[in-house]
Amino acid sequence: MNRMMAIVEREMRKFFRSPALLLASMIFPLVQLIILGNAFGGKIRDARLAIVDQDGGTQALKIREAFDSVRSNIRTFVPVYYDNEKKAVEDVRNGKLEGAVIIPPQFSRRVYEENHPQIALVVDNSDNFMSSALEAELTDLTRALNQPTIEPRILQQTALEIVELYPYIEYMKYLLPGSLTLAMFVSVMIGGGMLYIDDKARGVHEGYLVTPITKLELVLGLNMAGAIKAVMTGVTICVIGSLISGVSTIFNPVTILGLLVMIVLTSIAFNTMMFLLMVRIEDPLVPRAMFGILNTLLFFPSGSIYPIQAFPPWLRAIARVDPFTYAVDGFKCLLLKETTLGAVWGDMLFLSLFAAVTLGIAIPLFKRTL
Repeated sequence: MNRMMAIVEREMRKFFRSPALLLASMIFPLVQLIILGNAFGGKIRDARLAIVDQDGGTQALKIREAFDSVRSNIRTFVPVYYDNEKKAVEDVRNGKLEGAVIIPPQFSRRVYEENHPQIALVVDNSDNFMSSALEAELTDLTRALNQPTIEPRILQQTALEIVELYPYIEYMKYLLPGSLTLAMFVSVMIGGGMLYIDDKARGVHEGYLVTPITKLELVLGLNMAGAIKAVMTGVTICVIGSLISGVSTIFNPVTILGLLVMIVLTSIAFNTMMFLLMVRIEDPLVPRAMFGILNTLLFFPSGSIYPIQAFPPWLRAIARVDPFTYAVDGFKCLLLKETTLGAVWGDMLFLSLFAAVTLGIAIPLFKRTL
């Protein structure tokens, strides 16, 4: 144990002597959390929407008043009035407008005659986020316009009542578990994988080989040091990220205990995985080249940015064996849902088994010779 802890002490001393390395593993996930959380989490506002009124009747006036009400309140879009339909459609095509609403001639007459009145929405569907937001807003608006002035005494349509289990969760909060997981992965990649290969390239690793340290002690010492670095990063990002995004569950003692267990297990799983990938690599350029590939392969299929249920079958198969998936799910349950440890025991079990399997493979592959 003393020989193994000596390796840990040496690795931690080297880590703390490089504050830039320490900050690099923390700043990137925090920047991602802030930028992506605000860029993707905000609601569409002030989208330019053309209104082409070819009718001019009372029902068309009601639609224009409804659009003006949206502009004055939630400001999803700003109406821009056009006289020419072709000009409005051309401006949508050229990117000057986000959409155009066409009120056709005889619209008011068709409303009074109940003869299938229609209005058209022209959208630039090359931007699915914007077009979906406009379509949803216009659908709600037309549904409101279709409501009868006097409600019938007997409800003739089935009503849907939505019951939300949790308060509104902004996208920044939704992104926090993924950013926390990514922070620990970056810490393991930089503070574990890259430093281990750099030590081998500089010949530092040869110093271990002339000591009586056994192969098991050496492997466990290196993995423990890398896991401690990732735990420190995880705790720091968990606290700072929760304060930035407004997640208050970190003040719950039960949640704190669950988060600590999840952080430790995630750190061990990531570090043993990285050690297995680097155990036979000699070239220091290889881990740097692998960083982007591993980041894409592990982070994006994990459900940290988009639900796994939307993935094709082959990508779901990757998600099922991806340790990121179980780390993100565990942190999401604890941070956003404030569940007990019973809800994340499956994630903890997978991370524990994953760490045991990868470490069990890495030990025989590790060479205690030059």
